[in-house]
Amino acid sequence: MTQVLKGLRVVEHGTFITGPAASMMLADMGAEVVKVELPGSGDPFRAFKGGLYSPHYQTYNRNKHSVALDTRKPEDRETFDRLIEGADVYIQNFRPGFADQIHAGEDRLRALNPRLVYCAISGFGQDGPAAARPSYDTVAQAASGYLRLLVNPANPRVVGPAIADAMTGYYAAFGILGALFERQVSGQGRRVDVSMFEAMAHFNLDAFTHLFSVGEVMGPYSRPSVSQSYVLECACGGWIALHMSSPEKFWQGLAVAMERPDIFDDERFRDRSARIENQDALIDVLGGIFKQRPRTEWCDRLVAQDVPHAPMYRTDEVPDDAQARHLQLFVDTHHPVMGASRTVRSPISFDGQRTLDVAPPPTLGEHNALYANGWPQRQAEPTEHHKETV
Repeated sequence: MTQVLKGLRVVEHGTFITGPAASMMLADMGAEVVKVELPGSGDPFRAFKGGLYSPHYQTYNRNKHSVALDTRKPEDRETFDRLIEGADVYIQNFRPGFADQIHAGEDRLRALNPRLVYCAISGFGQDGPAAARPSYDTVAQAASGYLRLLVNPANPRVVGPAIADAMTGYYAAFGILGALFERQVSGQGRRVDVSMFEAMAHFNLDAFTHLFSVGEVMGPYSRPSVSQSYVLECACGGWIALHMSSPEKFWQGLAVAMERPDIFDDERFRDRSARIENQDALIDVLGGIFKQRPRTEWCDRLVAQDVPHAPMYRTDEVPDDAQARHLQLFVDTHHPVMGASRTVRSPISFDGQRTLDVAPPPTLGEHNALYANGWPQRQAEPTEHHKETV
């Protein structure tokens, strides 16, 4: 496994998703991450399905070590301080002001380690009229205008995964890497601030660009209409997705696959502009055609005509996909106490090497002894001569 961040030491004081996602991104690239959790209960995500090893917790906590510490207690704070003194990065996702209450505020930690990159993740920012408000994934999606683009007006309910939580964590990791790059020159750490509100507003950049440039307020069907995207049910009950984009050749290929070259004789579908304007009608036409054949046959036909498509898989179908197997996308790991588990490897490869070695998420306080006196001494790299002779 290529570990481009090997040697980087990270202390994560995170709960739920944003902070843990940020540190997991770094851990996946080789950083040594110590997750500091409250004794007894740990990250609240641990208990979401009963016990202290829920699927929610497992999702964002692989490749880490767990140390159970209550930094409000002097004896635990001593251990915490030793970790901070030797760390490169500290990550927390508390409400503004809470870190100071548990002796983990920036000023105190920077006094211990001026080179520390201090990352604070919040819901609405560190100050301002909404800073003290609680925020979770749906709140950030709604406040940024993003949720309005996902909700079906005919059946308004929240759908999909925790996009705001995950994206905020990824933006935080991106900011941390930038601060680390600068530190190579300055020798000083920086504070990295990321809020869920700001992250999702940036993730929603396309909608704001349309607003500011042409005054368009985008809705749930704005992008799918322009991109000519479709989801269609097949005869077997499976579904397929098309993304036709703008090249006319894709529509010509689709017409051949459907054995319907006459579709362009209809004035409503004769060119891209007409198809955008009449997408509802086109959905009805395509829907009737695709229900006539099973999904496997449609996939074969669409591949033959180079039409952008994919089966609209259920989650349990993805691991069996031929390309997923070829890419070794899903990897197995084993925890000595919790047993076998499976996960999605990091999508990033370096020099063609995939990250196939994944350490399972730790149990609560699993590594207390390892870090009781701070960071373990790093093992020296073998010399070139030693490499040749062993």
